[in-house]
Amino acid sequence: MNLDPVIDQPMREYDFTNQDFACVKRLIYQRAGIALAPSRSNMVYTRLVRRLREMGYSQFKDYLTMLEENSDSVEWENFINALTTNLTSFFREAHHFEMLAEHLKRRKPGQTIKIWCSASSTGEEPYSLAMTAVEAFDTYTPPVRILATDIDTNVLATAQTGIYSMNQLENFSDARLKRFFLKGKGSNAAFARIRPELRNLVAFKQLNLLDRSWPLKGPFDAIFCRNVMIYFDKPTQHQLLDKFAPLLATDGLLFVGHSESFQYGENPFKLLGKTVYELINKHSR
Repeated sequence: MNLDPVIDQPMREYDFTNQDFACVKRLIYQRAGIALAPSRSNMVYTRLVRRLREMGYSQFKDYLTMLEENSDSVEWENFINALTTNLTSFFREAHHFEMLAEHLKRRKPGQTIKIWCSASSTGEEPYSLAMTAVEAFDTYTPPVRILATDIDTNVLATAQTGIYSMNQLENFSDARLKRFFLKGKGSNAAFARIRPELRNLVAFKQLNLLDRSWPLKGPFDAIFCRNVMIYFDKPTQHQLLDKFAPLLATDGLLFVGHSESFQYGENPFKLLGKTVYELINKHSR
């Protein structure tokens, strides 16, 4: 095994060896199911070096050994948060929200629709779901409840504030901005806050998709798991699909990211539309 520092890298404050990177890959896979590619070495160094400074370590080896020897350490949360990628935006992959709106309108009388956003990130996706529900039913109190989960506690805290810069909202029409946001004034003029009516439709909760069991109550009429599976290997993807299936309503929909496809091997879903899946055996349940 090559234990020399990773070659062809810029000058670094700390040595980051191939063995260190291999250890990080193993730990993040065990804890979060994320499969890091070899090309992510620089990203890993940049994100974790802050943790070494904060914790007072002079070597990656010592920091990683501490994690391995303390499985219940609160530092695990910081480790996972640092390595989690959180790229998101409002109404990303707009066709999904158009399809969801049509799905919502097929609601049975008296039914409360349940939606699970399994990778909430900083809140843009679950709030886009809430906006879609408000528009579909033309009321701030639609018969919809949204559960938004994420492994990263930092992004969940941001999501719960519901505060976004106006730059993040530049693609919203004036009508949508007025309907869904409260614009800041004075020193806060560059920001806007989600209206409380929308915030009330969303419940945020920390959840690791790799946990053996999920403390969730289905069935959900729609599950959004977009741009998450790409970080998992195929066996882990299959495990998650098998766990999603019993939580989805008979006529429920699973929404995934534009670069994700599960048309391989055996899984409980079949493609319904562009990156939208339904249960294969839904009529026999």
